[in-house]
Amino acid sequence: MSSRRLPTFLLALLLGAALAGCGSDDDAPSGDDGGGGDRTDAADNGVADSSPDDSGPDDGGGFPVTIEHALGSATIEEAPERVVTWGPSNQDAVLALGVVPVAMPFLDYGGDDEGVLPWVRENLGDAEVPTLLPNASGEEIPYEAIAEEQPDVIVAVYSGLTQEEYDTLSAIAPTVAYPDAPWSTSWQDQTTIIGAALGRAARADELVAETEEYLATRSDEFPELAGTTFAYGAEDGAQLALYTSDDVRVRLLTDLGMTLAPYVDEHAEGDGVYYYVSPELAGDIEADVFIGWFNDQAAADAFAANPAYAQLPAVAAGAFAPIAGEDYVTASSAPTVLSIPWMLDDYLPQLAAAATAAGE
Repeated sequence: MSSRRLPTFLLALLLGAALAGCGSDDDAPSGDDGGGGDRTDAADNGVADSSPDDSGPDDGGGFPVTIEHALGSATIEEAPERVVTWGPSNQDAVLALGVVPVAMPFLDYGGDDEGVLPWVRENLGDAEVPTLLPNASGEEIPYEAIAEEQPDVIVAVYSGLTQEEYDTLSAIAPTVAYPDAPWSTSWQDQTTIIGAALGRAARADELVAETEEYLATRSDEFPELAGTTFAYGAEDGAQLALYTSDDVRVRLLTDLGMTLAPYVDEHAEGDGVYYYVSPELAGDIEADVFIGWFNDQAAADAFAANPAYAQLPAVAAGAFAPIAGEDYVTASSAPTVLSIPWMLDDYLPQLAAAATAAGE
């Protein structure tokens, strides 16, 4: 890892959440409207268009709607018109559902010069970029900037909100937080919860079904992945962290047919989404493939060359699949219906090559 300061959403899970790539193919989700927003040419590469939705919420949206979550509940009286998102990925589901938020985070890590993630930029097309909220990579939530947007709802389904932060945001507008624990909401749940908040539950269900079908179709092209065991880690200073089955990046790999190595959960400590393993014990981590995320390829190469990590059985066998590059890391660390098709063209061959090496 480089020494640059990493964003809170990465640090909160040890250092991150993990993928990327470029474009997709014709098997990607069609982005057909089906009751959501208008979809245009962006659907050709598997990314749903974000054009404003003329059709409105599903069947009137069923408002008011109350969404229970880990920090309380949010009651949304009518279909929200001014949506603010907080966290690294919530804007993706909002956009995929045909709504352009009035404000979303500036993302230095993985974003372009304006702080916009590449798959979000593709999805926006010619639409005006929403107001970009400051400090998305920092420690403080910009409450005043959020309040200035006069939101009808604040969406933070994938986030690390504390109770105090949630209470402050809720005084501004109904705020939808994570259902169970910080930084652990799957891309499926992100989509359906946000769909309920926007009155677009039917379209959300379609997006989940389309993306799951897409994952199944693409993974079928790489049968070597089925049943291949893996461990997913990250270097944090002088320690190695392993992500458990509760982590969203791990769940994406199991969605692709891979299997988390039994070692990982058997040695987990506490109820977090990661835990530390002493580098001296790295040789005990039995897995067909080892996956890690890195700011760049140089950091990945340095990891593999480190004698402590070179003893990982998968690394020693050449079955190492590093995720290198900020956009790639962000896309896979907090996977969504937009980022998944954006990065799979690069990710799947890389995983398949590692799985093949493991079998040799």
